[in-house]
Amino acid sequence: MAQSVGSSDRCQRCNKGAILTDSNTGEMFCSKCGFVATDRVEQEGPEWRSFSKEEGDSRTRTGTPTSLAMHDMGLATIINPQNKDATGKPLSASMKSTIERLRTWDNRSQVHEPVDRNFRQAFSELDRLKTKLALSDAVIEKTAYIYRKALDKGLVRGRSIPGLIAASLYAACRNTETPRTLTDVANGINIKRKDIARCYRLLLRELDLKMPVVNPIKCISRISSIAALSEKTKRKAVEILDQATKIELSAGKDPMGLAAAALYLSCVINGENKTQKDIAVAAGVTEVTIRNRYKGLKEALEL
Repeated sequence: MAQSVGSSDRCQRCNKGAILTDSNTGEMFCSKCGFVATDRVEQEGPEWRSFSKEEGDSRTRTGTPTSLAMHDMGLATIINPQNKDATGKPLSASMKSTIERLRTWDNRSQVHEPVDRNFRQAFSELDRLKTKLALSDAVIEKTAYIYRKALDKGLVRGRSIPGLIAASLYAACRNTETPRTLTDVANGINIKRKDIARCYRLLLRELDLKMPVVNPIKCISRISSIAALSEKTKRKAVEILDQATKIELSAGKDPMGLAAAALYLSCVINGENKTQKDIAVAAGVTEVTIRNRYKGLKEALEL
């Protein structure tokens, strides 16, 4: 399809016709005499679609960024799936079959090593978990980094790949202070919780990972959004947990259970009609845990 590049651009030979551009072949030619001004034009537009001006401005004419969460770190190349040559013309039948054969061998050569096959399986599981648990790219990159370290140390041999990638993900969530429990990860990947916990302890021991203590305040927004609690109740629960942290009441306690108890105590103070069962279901803990933590908070803070 030919399009004009502007009425001011006239043919250098006849000085009458406008210069047109053929978007398929990249040729610039005169509309009157057919003189070809240049036979190759670099496409200046973006290589991907954008649905807003901001999205279009933020993207450049480069490839996808490198990532640890790809088996080849995003550095491999592929043979274009479109069966066309450099000028945009379709390939002949014999050339098409040759290119198809080359494409197959190219795909096979990329996962020739067992390590590559391991990474491909592990990171496909990780991609599914990212969608299920609504995780950020930073957490996924950290997970891939931990898993690669585990593979370098030979920890994957004799163990299940999904179990180890799930343990790496939980370690990354702990490291980045993302509020995801071991049960969430286990339900997401459909593996027993104790198997992931075993792999997690192995990673901590062998890779010498230092995990920050989980702040129970980070769990408040998650529980309150599931249980549909008011903003006033959330703020009061944060105050309660701040006071509990100052007197070191939170040491050694499950952060999710402590956050749930603080929210229940806040509901009682503000008169919000929520039962222990409602908050226990939202937090993924038992009612007994909430009662015990509630009693401890009430006595310690004299509320």
